[in-house]
Amino acid sequence: MIPVAIIGAGVAGLACARKLAQAGVLSVVFDKGRGIGGRVATRRVDGLQFDHGAQYLTAKGDTFAAMLRGFAATGDVGNWDDGTGRPKIVGLPGMSGLARAMAAGLDIRQNAHVHSVVPAEGGWFLRIGDTALQAARVVITVPAPQVAGLLGTDHPMVGMLGHVRLEPCLTLMAAVRGPTPFVTRTDPADSLAWIAQDSSKPGRPVADAVAWVAQAGLGYSAAHLEKDSAKIAALMLPLLCDRLGVSTDAVQYATAHRWRYARVAEPLGKPFLCHQDATLYLGGDWCIGPRVEAAWTSGTAIADDLLARLW
Repeated sequence: MIPVAIIGAGVAGLACARKLAQAGVLSVVFDKGRGIGGRVATRRVDGLQFDHGAQYLTAKGDTFAAMLRGFAATGDVGNWDDGTGRPKIVGLPGMSGLARAMAAGLDIRQNAHVHSVVPAEGGWFLRIGDTALQAARVVITVPAPQVAGLLGTDHPMVGMLGHVRLEPCLTLMAAVRGPTPFVTRTDPADSLAWIAQDSSKPGRPVADAVAWVAQAGLGYSAAHLEKDSAKIAALMLPLLCDRLGVSTDAVQYATAHRWRYARVAEPLGKPFLCHQDATLYLGGDWCIGPRVEAAWTSGTAIADDLLARLW
């Protein structure tokens, strides 16, 4: 019997597991992917590196800020001067460095796709392929639209998520030779709403070409969401080259990533949902808002509630 099973190794799941571990409570984190961190992600290929999800961190709350200061002291995060004068914190040597720091010492099972969560005597069964594991308590931190696939569409907690809305984002990663007209460019009205010179962040590898990350606006992302990554890259690359003032001949490498549930547009409005018997929790950034700190706040609040009720 697993004391606490956490589904999803994004920031919310890691925050929950970390807080439980600090209190001496064992948990197991399951994630279907090969990496951890969710949208706090870094892509590495052929000596190049791109933060293709969350671009940076900011801290509004004292506790989250204190955690980041601790990670700065250990070299897991650092400050990024993007020329705007606004403080930005990034993972080292990539954004995924934050996830690795949060995951230190935790029991995390990767490539473990939980297909369903069903009630069992004394807890819940998690079905992973042909295996069924039993947990006394379960914390689900996947995007809200994916909860029904785990619990079933008729589960009462699924009905509480009806108003939650998440929006997609298409991301282009490109290595381009030539001028660097800016470090970051933000224009919500443009097809490329955010462009960042990713290689300007501290601790990034030095290469012949500059690593750029461009994230499309909502309308553009929604219009092209169902295209494959090669087609998305082919569509977005000329737009990036135009904004940089270079030709496509200057491109050394390009690929794209599709985030189907990237931005929280309509949050739940509270840090988490809890089953009436306090054995099942739902949480994530979608509970609060579109920031990494929101995911951390949700996961930490779940752990606090579990600890207050049961230990």
